[in-house]
Amino acid sequence: MTNITASAVNELRKATGAGMMECKKALQEANGDFDAAVDILRKKGAAKAAKRADREAAEGLAIAVSNSNNTIGIVVEVNCETDFVAKNDDFVAFANEIANFALENQPATLEELKGLQMNGKAITDILVEKTAVIGEKVDISTYNILKSEGVAAYNHGNNRIGVLVALTQGDEASIDAGRDVAMQIAAMNPIAVDESSVSEEVKEKEREIGREQAIAEGKPEQIVDKIAEGKLQKFYKDNTLVHQAFVKDSSKTVAEFLKSVNSDLSVKSFSRVQLGA
Repeated sequence: MTNITASAVNELRKATGAGMMECKKALQEANGDFDAAVDILRKKGAAKAAKRADREAAEGLAIAVSNSNNTIGIVVEVNCETDFVAKNDDFVAFANEIANFALENQPATLEELKGLQMNGKAITDILVEKTAVIGEKVDISTYNILKSEGVAAYNHGNNRIGVLVALTQGDEASIDAGRDVAMQIAAMNPIAVDESSVSEEVKEKEREIGREQAIAEGKPEQIVDKIAEGKLQKFYKDNTLVHQAFVKDSSKTVAEFLKSVNSDLSVKSFSRVQLGA
């Protein structure tokens, strides 16, 4: 039997992240051949990951970051199975590495992000390896990117919610205001920026609810549609960002707050990612 040294085991452990005993067994199986041992561990890791593929990974971190001049932002959700692992320093470091890598490379989609090479390996392969090493399913479930004159990023509740806000202005005061608006989005979860970006399907559903409520209240048939439109306007006020009362000063709407900072400042779009949602 080939003599397996402790230094060889340690070298393999550093290269693969596998446990010491797994590394020793792989080297023994490979008769001391380092590259063959790496392949053995990768195959075993893939098998372990496959067993966990159907497991629910709803814990983890939602991370929003923007570049140095606040013109590009990304938000990514990196998942594991338990809160215990999500708080582990190694997992936190890995999730932040993914976020910063995504910001640097700016892939357009989640699929594109997973296909990129990071540290010489495809991210899909890295996720398989992490799953094998950690013993929990590790995945990236959500990724969005925004580009604009200004992009504010905000992380809420120990990275359980990550928010990006695309703004029409990118000066320091506008970005600071954007972060306040991102905090609003985290707390109030609006469905759209304004009424123009609410889908026709949602609008018609709310009108129908309004009609049914008016009829149930015995309102005259000729004013039912008018009442339904009034209820739709109330829906916009409660559920679209710019019409919501600003959480830091309820005497203003979000739109009015932005105008008080800069008359040309408005929100173009936003992305809100909530862990496990």
